[in-house]
Amino acid sequence: MHRILQPEGWAKPLGYANGVSATGRTIFVGGQIGWNRHSLFESDDLVAQIRQTLANIAEVLACDGGKPEDVTSMTWYLIDRREFLARSPEVGKVYREVMGRHFPAMAVVQVSALIEERAKVEIQATAVVAA
Repeated sequence: MHRILQPEGWAKPLGYANGVSATGRTIFVGGQIGWNRHSLFESDDLVAQIRQTLANIAEVLACDGGKPEDVTSMTWYLIDRREFLARSPEVGKVYREVMGRHFPAMAVVQVSALIEERAKVEIQATAVVAA
């Protein structure tokens, strides 16, 4: 069970929650990047890599009965925040296609590089599956 934590009087966040309370079994998903199950990049496009990264998270969750709506927290690491912001409508669209209209607590951080040279995004997630 998940409950969104929204302090009274705070502006409603767009695309994320300020906090989430959850009860159940916890799944920790290590940082996923935009390559496929064979560790091959199919695209160097940021939005395509985000779609693949989110699909990878969903696939890891499914290994233990989890679903995208079970995600309680995500941390996104990006190489280029300007591109991310400029393409936010496209990012939102692919997010909703893979994750649905479920918005966990999130942080988005720009980093100077990721370990895999072609990676433009890495996302770490935590999910809580109802017991």
